[in-house]
Amino acid sequence: MEGQDFHTVYFIGIGGIGMSNLARYFHQRGAKVSGYDKTPSPLTRKLEQEGMPVYYEEDIAHIPQDIKNKKAGTLVVYTPAIPKEHQELVFLKSAGVALFKRSEVLGLLSRNLYTIGVAGTHGKTSTSTMLAHLLHHGGKDTAAFLGGSV
Repeated sequence: MEGQDFHTVYFIGIGGIGMSNLARYFHQRGAKVSGYDKTPSPLTRKLEQEGMPVYYEEDIAHIPQDIKNKKAGTLVVYTPAIPKEHQELVFLKSAGVALFKRSEVLGLLSRNLYTIGVAGTHGKTSTSTMLAHLLHHGGKDTAAFLGGSV
């Protein structure tokens, strides 16, 4: 699975730092990206400014029709922070639409790539940012999914 394999991506819980970064990744590769989040935030407003619709009420009408029809090239990403009784989540599950957690999508996107993972208690985002910066400026084709705004 590559980012360019998807023409439509819908996020349930698009406003978190990890989810918003994934949304940007797909949007930059030409996918039509939209999503739901519970409340507006600086992150969701930035996504909207970049051309990604964000909805703040549970409503299955916001789910793109291609996804409802299970058309090839569509993807739904959700965060486990979304309650199991969330209207859109319930609808998609009952319709048999494949749902992926953020971590699963990161794994699928990176499974055929050389990757570096940074673990620990403190400093993961700073260390990851420095590594991405060094690789990028060292001429390496680099994508970085960071746990913070940099």
